[in-house]
Amino acid sequence: MVLAQRRLRLLFASFAALLLIAALRTADLGMLQGTHLSDLAQSNEVRILVQPAMRGAIVDASGRALALSEPGDDIEAYRVSYPATAAAKLAPLLHESSAALALKLEQHPNSNQYLARQVPAATAQRIESLGINGIALATDNIRYYPFGSLAGQLLGGMHSNGSGAAGLEAAYDRALAGSSGKTRVVYAGDGKPISVDVLRQARTGASLRLTIDAPLQQEVESVLASVGSRFSPYSSTGIVSDPRTGAVLALANWPSANPSSPGGGRNWIDSAIAMNYEPGSTFKIVAVGGALSDGLITPNTTFQIPAALQFDGRTINDSEPHGNETLTTAGIVGQSSNIGAVEIGQLLGENRFYQWTRRFGFGAPTGIDVPGEEQGLIPPLSDYNNFSMGNLPFGQGESVTPIQLATAYAAIADGGVLRPPHVVAAVGGEAVRTPRGHRILSPQVAAEMRKILEAPLAPNGTASEISIPGYTLAGKTGTANIAVNGIYSHTKYVASFVGFAPAEHPKVEVTVVVDQPQDGAIYGTDAPAHAWEDIMSWALRYMAIPPS
Repeated sequence: MVLAQRRLRLLFASFAALLLIAALRTADLGMLQGTHLSDLAQSNEVRILVQPAMRGAIVDASGRALALSEPGDDIEAYRVSYPATAAAKLAPLLHESSAALALKLEQHPNSNQYLARQVPAATAQRIESLGINGIALATDNIRYYPFGSLAGQLLGGMHSNGSGAAGLEAAYDRALAGSSGKTRVVYAGDGKPISVDVLRQARTGASLRLTIDAPLQQEVESVLASVGSRFSPYSSTGIVSDPRTGAVLALANWPSANPSSPGGGRNWIDSAIAMNYEPGSTFKIVAVGGALSDGLITPNTTFQIPAALQFDGRTINDSEPHGNETLTTAGIVGQSSNIGAVEIGQLLGENRFYQWTRRFGFGAPTGIDVPGEEQGLIPPLSDYNNFSMGNLPFGQGESVTPIQLATAYAAIADGGVLRPPHVVAAVGGEAVRTPRGHRILSPQVAAEMRKILEAPLAPNGTASEISIPGYTLAGKTGTANIAVNGIYSHTKYVASFVGFAPAEHPKVEVTVVVDQPQDGAIYGTDAPAHAWEDIMSWALRYMAIPPS
């Protein structure tokens, strides 16, 4: 009994001692150290940092990377104790003068600021190893383009803030960007982080798989560069597509543009979709295709072609002088007779010609999945005047874009179905549904048109010197004066060539447009036709398309 009481007293004494210690500690913290701890807590800072997501890749049809992101860092400065010393250490790594860096650090010592954005990981690690208080690394990623300037206007490049600047990078920015993460960081008064909590993980952006084929794109750009070197045009563009699907296999422009350094100027204009120009004789498919479909002519219908045609007080001539002659419909296309095109246009009349112009897709965007597409300019029927049918049928008085022209010819190649072109095949691994086309020509008329378009490359045709052994080719030349201050220039022209192969069952189409070629090479039979031949010949071999 006595022993039990003694143990109970000892237990009470222990509890009392513990309570006394706790009371003393509380008094110490609350009264003696309270001010110190309060100051320490107030000197800490809680910040929510955004962790940028890794941007999705852009790859070609075979998975070759056209645009990639790699880890990098932003270099942040916050309450740097010795600005001059820190600047001297950082300057060589950031490729900036120590004086300029010191000024940045001294001007705003108590506010967070970026000293550099998107620094490569290796450089960032060297900066971190310096152990400078107040210098921190924030996760970022760096966009780079393995093929350099390849398809520069199409890809578009990036702004410094990590958003797409133009082209596909801008059009698919939300999908490519993914979603950023958030991190809660508590910093001590000396700028060192003392706790880090991840609030939300970053999610990598979706990838884009294109219909573009990188080797074919390289070949087209190489050919256009040769045209630029030889004929010094203002610009040129080349489009390669599969007329059976509307898939664009190459979309190239010269001069080139480097997506790593996006900016303004004409180099950044995607002429393939944004260049408005008068098409010249490539537009003759509208009158011919319309008149064939309306049953007004056949491929063998003959026309009397005078040396010159008087139309509403004006004289219409062909590009090459000739006497009175007789040409079939196919002959008019083969020899690119402006007079013959006007005669066919007169059979159609204004109303039907206008309707067929629209039916071929001119005057409206094609719907290609690339930003910045223009729609050309087709005069409304109400603006037609007495002379309209004296120039519109041979491609003067309206404007088109290269992609519109390519799309219209693809409809002929594909049996009469007009399909919207596209360059994006899949987003995030999910195939993009290809928009359905709609029929504009009957299969019979389309077949007749394909046969007619063989005439320009046949003997006596405007492009008779163009040939690829083993293949039957179909295409059309175009030469158009450029209007300057309302008057057609006799020194500035747009020359073009568009066509497909094999002519009987087309599997590839090539369009080449050269804006203002020099050295007298003003005709579609000059620079564009030979560029077309080089591109088509390479494409047929590369794609293993068997001979006709």
